Amino acid sequence: MMIKPLNILGLMSGTSLDGVKVALVSTDGIDIYETFLSRRYGFDEKLRAQIRSVLGKKISIEKEKNLIDEVEKDITEFLGNIINEIKTQTELQIDAIGLEGPTICNEPYNRYTYQLGKGKILAKKTGIDVITHFHNADILNGGLGSPIGATYYNALAQNLGKPIVFINIGGITNITWIGPIGEMISFDCGPGNALIDDWVSKHGGVLMDYNGKFAATGKVNQKIVSTLLKHDFFAKYPPKTLDRNEFNNKIEHLEGLSLEDGAATVTEFIAQAISYSLAFYLPEVPTQAVICGGGVKNPTLLRFVRNNLKSMNISILSEAELDVQIDDAAAIAFLTARRIYSLPITFPTTTGINTAMTGGEIYKKEIEHE
Repeated sequence: MMIKPLNILGLMSGTSLDGVKVALVSTDGIDIYETFLSRRYGFDEKLRAQIRSVLGKKISIEKEKNLIDEVEKDITEFLGNIINEIKTQTELQIDAIGLEGPTICNEPYNRYTYQLGKGKILAKKTGIDVITHFHNADILNGGLGSPIGATYYNALAQNLGKPIVFINIGGITNITWIGPIGEMISFDCGPGNALIDDWVSKHGGVLMDYNGKFAATGKVNQKIVSTLLKHDFFAKYPPKTLDRNEFNNKIEHLEGLSLEDGAATVTEFIAQAISYSLAFYLPEVPTQAVICGGGVKNPTLLRFVRNNLKSMNISILSEAELDVQIDDAAAIAFLTARRIYSLPITFPTTTGINTAMTGGEIYKKEIEHE
């Protein structure tokens, strides 16, 4: 098969559960040529509550499967409407759709993960091939399934000085280290926005700490941060991955703090988890870092991260010298092209898989799949 650029529509819904990011990208899975559009569609309160109601549930359990089916029906309709809206607004031919739906359960050690969104239905509804469930093949073959974006960051770093590290602060935080000759190490390094969101939602009745305003006025409880950093997860050597709810039962350490002090403490915990992982689990600590993901919208979190990484040259999206901007949905589009061309997306140094492999289930518009 001749490798040529494709117009891929990538859709990404992360563990923050705030909505869906969408990007239309020209890529061949090796290079990124152009991003034609980049948007975000927020979940309404009803859909967000529906997704939260099935977190941790499994389709292998009959009574839970029925609940998941109902939620998945609604989110698939939501996604289909987005895709068809974009189809009517662009004159470009969309060659394929890549979907990373909300993860509701991730248990790689039990060889199980599930992301919402029916590829079969979307392919039929949109008339475009859909690639989804990028993690499954890796997990079924003994890998951890995540993170899966290392090749995307490697493509972005082609013309940058190396070693370099990309710090992606989403619902969970992961880091990807690109070595001098393109070596890749990637792993989840700790919680991210999801833990802040859960705290302020429970104690402040709001969806998130907008602009980090609660954390900015709070006082960090360093003793609690130190206690949280003793969690077994931080003693594990990479590759490693983290479930969104892994630290939920540790939030009890924050009870008794004010809304502001709790937000500040959680935010500092995220920042220290990043600095800890960079110091202990990379072959060479880079002097250059790029921060991306939803966390870049939280200036308090960025300030805390910078304070913990004072020896590093840190840039965020708007400051990075990249030909294209980092975008989670664009990353899914990039991986979609790699799947179409059977290029690997996971590696021993990113997910612990024995050998590099591709991933993603293809749903053809002409052929129905179960």
